[in-house]
Amino acid sequence: MAKNFVENIADMEADFPQWYTDVVTKTELVDYGPVKGTMVIRPYGYEIWENIQNYLNKEFKKEGVKNAYFPMFIPESFLKREAEHVEGFAPEVAVVTYAGGKELDEKLVVRPTSETIICEMYSKWINSYRDLPVKMNQWCNIVRWEKTTRPFLRTSEFLWQEGHTVYSTAEGAKEDALRMLDVYRRLGEECLAIPFFTGKKTESEKFPGALETYTIEAMMHDGKSLQSGTSHNLGQNFAKAFNIKFLNKEGVLEYGYSSSWGVSTRLIGALIMVHGDNRGLVLPPRVAPIQVVIVPIGGENEQVLLATKELEEKFSEGGVRVYTDRTENSPGWKFNQWEMKGVPIRIEVGPRDLAMGQVTVFRRDELTKQQVRLEGAAEFATNLLDEIHTNMFEKAKKFRDERIERANSVEEILKVVDDKKFARVDICEDENCCLKVKEKTTATSRMIEEENISGKNCAVCGKKATRTVLFARSY
Repeated sequence: MAKNFVENIADMEADFPQWYTDVVTKTELVDYGPVKGTMVIRPYGYEIWENIQNYLNKEFKKEGVKNAYFPMFIPESFLKREAEHVEGFAPEVAVVTYAGGKELDEKLVVRPTSETIICEMYSKWINSYRDLPVKMNQWCNIVRWEKTTRPFLRTSEFLWQEGHTVYSTAEGAKEDALRMLDVYRRLGEECLAIPFFTGKKTESEKFPGALETYTIEAMMHDGKSLQSGTSHNLGQNFAKAFNIKFLNKEGVLEYGYSSSWGVSTRLIGALIMVHGDNRGLVLPPRVAPIQVVIVPIGGENEQVLLATKELEEKFSEGGVRVYTDRTENSPGWKFNQWEMKGVPIRIEVGPRDLAMGQVTVFRRDELTKQQVRLEGAAEFATNLLDEIHTNMFEKAKKFRDERIERANSVEEILKVVDDKKFARVDICEDENCCLKVKEKTTATSRMIEEENISGKNCAVCGKKATRTVLFARSY
């Protein structure tokens, strides 16, 4: 007898970490690589990443960003030029010391991020204000030697995109960082059905070497936060370290101003933990590898064969990603499998329904079925995809908004995060207060919600509060 897929997934309320591991492996998103801390992204998982890439590439090109590629091996001396940067990445850096049968004269760092090597090239390419702005992006792999790993969330090697720009003014670089942050917000809303918080990181949580770091944060089902992408205003820090100068309109040499921004395959982890349930994945239609699965019941029946073929052709013509499951497994086995794999819509085509001129349409987000006239089934299901996306976004937003509580002391912050919620906290400008919250609660400052507040007292030290910050435990 065929196994029931759902029985092999841990209960998410009882053991969320095991539930996550079961889902990512049993739905064939990933497998574990032979080197500790690495993952093999399987086709079903990689198609999700491709759909994210397709969305972002269109948005990047609207902003005038060009794709390029830079080497993964970086001279160690490059990393050392920006002291704050190298200090921030030192524990995670993988270094090549031996290659070509001999010790290398200079160690090579396997890129933990590409600011240094891209800035080196920009210093050669940029000479005049006429060369600016420069806006490039690369899709690549990144290596950060993590001690504790989990597929998609934290691995020694992962995939991402990293955009790097140079502007002639400080305002240009800051506006770019904020503009790309909004692209990421729209990625969540329009593509992933995830309501991201967007805002500035506190000083202790910002990117090494940045003036300001902006973040997109998502609430997971277990109440933890996942930093899902960042955008950085780098000011002139890297330009000065790598001598990126240009002649301005007055003929005077000055340093450029830069920004960088990126999201990674960590977004797939966010999808899983925001939308998943005890049956497995629940995939937003716009990134789902298969948007509609057709399951013929009594597949040798001539009427079933004909109706299935016609439906498949209509979906394909309409640009819907459709798959017909013609395997020899039982209908019940197929239902369990495709529910676990999170396909947004399942259409059951059987002789009994067809005798009444209809098919059965199942939607994964609500776990509901309804009978639909065969003649309009393709159009109905296609329109339903947008409804499912909207429903998933609103459901995730409601879940998030109901789990944010105001906290007015460290003790209250601890209670809120112990209840698997986000704490909204008024706090002063002293970064030590954020660090004290972390020490006492293991919750970190995820982002600044509001700056320049008045009439409030700091929840930690009692002095005048200057900002409202979200605190949460995180991945």
